[in-house]
Amino acid sequence: MSDDDVVVTVLRDDEIVRLLRPADAVRWIGEAIDAHYRGELIAPPRSATDLDGGRLVFTVGRLRGSWFGYRSYDTFPGVSGDQVVAVHDEGSGRLLAVAVGNELGARRVGAIGAVAADALAAPSADTVGVVGTGTQAYAQLWALSAVRALREVRVYSRNVERRAAFAERVAPLVAGTCRPVDDARTAVDGAQIVVLATNSASPVIDASWLAPGTHVTTLGPKQRGRAEFGPDLPAVASLLVTDSVDQIDAYNPPNVLAGTPHRERLVTLGQIRNDGAMRPPDAISVFFSVGLAGTEPHLLYELYRHVTG
Repeated sequence: MSDDDVVVTVLRDDEIVRLLRPADAVRWIGEAIDAHYRGELIAPPRSATDLDGGRLVFTVGRLRGSWFGYRSYDTFPGVSGDQVVAVHDEGSGRLLAVAVGNELGARRVGAIGAVAADALAAPSADTVGVVGTGTQAYAQLWALSAVRALREVRVYSRNVERRAAFAERVAPLVAGTCRPVDDARTAVDGAQIVVLATNSASPVIDASWLAPGTHVTTLGPKQRGRAEFGPDLPAVASLLVTDSVDQIDAYNPPNVLAGTPHRERLVTLGQIRNDGAMRPPDAISVFFSVGLAGTEPHLLYELYRHVTG
């Protein structure tokens, strides 16, 4: 093979599921978040191109001295097509690896949530309430299993069959029990970690249900006029955290925190991990997961290095 020949590693969903371990994903994403805090990971807000009836969306990033890359996905009606994540060697520009499908992106979001929970939830937290039974809900528990021994998981969604199937699917991730429940309040009541992973345009929980010391991750809609939580959630929280303030500020329509006093309280996950801020044991924390750009190619880059040795 000549020096001009190009060998690109291509990973599809089945290989991602087989090769990517939650502990590795959480560690690599934590490294990316720290690199962003230090100014080493360049992570601008996502951009989109209108293609008449749908959009092609890009998130891009660069780790100084290492790689640059992107993720692309579409918003056309119907079933979304495969996402593409690509990572290049920075020095040569050579394409190193491509991931095709939807597992890498979902598990990267799960890992971000687990990094947040590890930093913000009580070290002894072992009870989780989940509202939602989709891909993101599963990915959160997949990654959470790497940072906490989950004694109990309670899950709620409006569809009885789906929540029962979800509980059965995630049972291997739970050290104790995983059970479906009949309403969101039962899922949340007394939970030390709460995960909101819905497509709801209106609040799915009441903040008064949260016990002191609860950590909440919200993954679903969080724009003005369309959010899975109400203004009561940031109001009761002592700590408001996100993975990307730039992305929060780039929402259109605006993020629910925009123009409110809560926006000024918002800090980054990198700050929490690196500034040594102490969290009062009875404080409620909320993590607004928006998807720090560059974390997808970073995860692919580290997995590529793991696979190729």
